[in-house]
Amino acid sequence: MATEVKCPSCGSAFPLEEVMADEIKKDLRKQMQEYTAKKEQEYTRKEQEFAVKELHQQQAFEQRLQNEKKQMQLTIEESVRKSLASDYENQLLMLQKNKEDTDEKLKLSRQKELDFLQKEQAFLRKEEEMALELQRKIQEQREGLVQEIRKQEAEKSQLKDTEHLMRQRELEKQLDDQKKLVDEMKRKAEQGSMQLQGEVQELILEEHLRNFFPFDMIGEVGKGVRGADCVQTIRNQFGQECGKIIYESKRTKTFSMEWIEKLKRDMRSMSVDVAVIVTQCYPNGMDCFGQMDGVWICSFDEVKAVAYVLRDGIIKLYNQNKSQENKGDKMHLLYDYLTGSEFSEQWKAIREGYLSMKISIQRERDAMEKMWKAREKQLEKVLLNAAHIKGSIEGISGSDAIQLSLTDDADDALLLE
Repeated sequence: MATEVKCPSCGSAFPLEEVMADEIKKDLRKQMQEYTAKKEQEYTRKEQEFAVKELHQQQAFEQRLQNEKKQMQLTIEESVRKSLASDYENQLLMLQKNKEDTDEKLKLSRQKELDFLQKEQAFLRKEEEMALELQRKIQEQREGLVQEIRKQEAEKSQLKDTEHLMRQRELEKQLDDQKKLVDEMKRKAEQGSMQLQGEVQELILEEHLRNFFPFDMIGEVGKGVRGADCVQTIRNQFGQECGKIIYESKRTKTFSMEWIEKLKRDMRSMSVDVAVIVTQCYPNGMDCFGQMDGVWICSFDEVKAVAYVLRDGIIKLYNQNKSQENKGDKMHLLYDYLTGSEFSEQWKAIREGYLSMKISIQRERDAMEKMWKAREKQLEKVLLNAAHIKGSIEGISGSDAIQLSLTDDADDALLLE
């Protein structure tokens, strides 16, 4: 139960517990405020101390970080310095080694060059010594020969004049005899050579005529027999003798007109149609083959053409003469043959063969034209389809050029017409 207390001044009653509680509350509130203010001051002080401490720690950390950075930078610089120094030393060592190797190689090269020059000088000296020795030996041999020749001359000069004169006369006599013998042999050799040359030309002429005209008879006239050198008996394609040509071969430096007269006499005695002189030189007034006094004259190179012309003329003359023989009888025989049954039957057979060949050719032409027309249609079909394909591809590809022609464009245009 609450204890009531009365105020002596006003006489008002109030509970004692409430008054004590208010006092206690005030006291407690005051204590609380003081404690709170104290704690706030302590907190503020501690916070300031912590801020100062934190600032000191941060400054110390920054200082330590800067020191570490400096230390690390110094370490890196030292490492780089050492690395650069090491690389420089290695490069310097390599350069020094290369220089030493180069110097060594240069020294060896100079030594080799010196050795080569010394050997070359030694070889030149040796060569000069050999040349000098050779000249000495040649000089000694020359002097020895000179001495030997002088000795021989001295010995020869000691011979008696009479013996020397006799020997000289004997030699002169032998020399004259030898000269006469040489002149005689030379004269005989020239005569034999001219005769041999003529005989060789005759043989070659006969051989050429046999090669040119294998169906003719080429007759050789023996040595010592009067007449020309060669006789050509001309035959036609039926083996009939049409005439004769005689050839006289001459191989001298001057032409003699006596040859013409002699050959004309031989021509009359042998009853031949034409006479030809094959010579190395022409008579005065002629510079190529031609006819003189009824005798043909030509060179060895022209004999082929001349022989062809003369042979052809003789054969034509023979055929003309033969055609004039029994001309009337031949006309009757020809008329009987043309009007007879044999000619009629043969002509009918020729006509039938001609007509049969003409019909066969016409049939083949018709068949080929039919086949060509069919192939042209097939070709037109192929070209038309190809043109369609080309147009489609060009429509798709645009301006890009694509070569799809089977032939040239001009040929396609001609085939499509």
